[in-house]
Amino acid sequence: MDQNMSGISSDVIRGYNDTMILSILGRGPSYGYEISKQIRMLTGDKYIIKETTLYSAFTRMEKNGYIESFVVEPVATGSGKKRTYYRITEQGREHYRLKCEEWTLTKEVVEHFMPAKEPITDTSDHGNLMEMKES
Repeated sequence: MDQNMSGISSDVIRGYNDTMILSILGRGPSYGYEISKQIRMLTGDKYIIKETTLYSAFTRMEKNGYIESFVVEPVATGSGKKRTYYRITEQGREHYRLKCEEWTLTKEVVEHFMPAKEPITDTSDHGNLMEMKES
């Protein structure tokens, strides 16, 4: 199991990478490295998005119309090189809203199977199950 966060597999978080990125872009345009830093900071270093994952998400979301990219010239960035920025679109805002609703429902469903403080105890009577199978 590939783990990016303590106790969470990358398979679980993968479905929410776009949501995290859209959340950050909802605050204003940004570029890849800054978005990566924001995700790391907001999660308290519990999740570090891989560069390939981030740029794959940008490509996918731009294709879907959720974000748009634009290039900022070196003079404006002060970095000495062109930088590609991303901004959320209205379609992206709607997608973000729907993903937040989906998360609320997902969390509600999963919590039924994961009590916060109760350990799983074996209350079944396996002996009776074996007797039933043999009959």
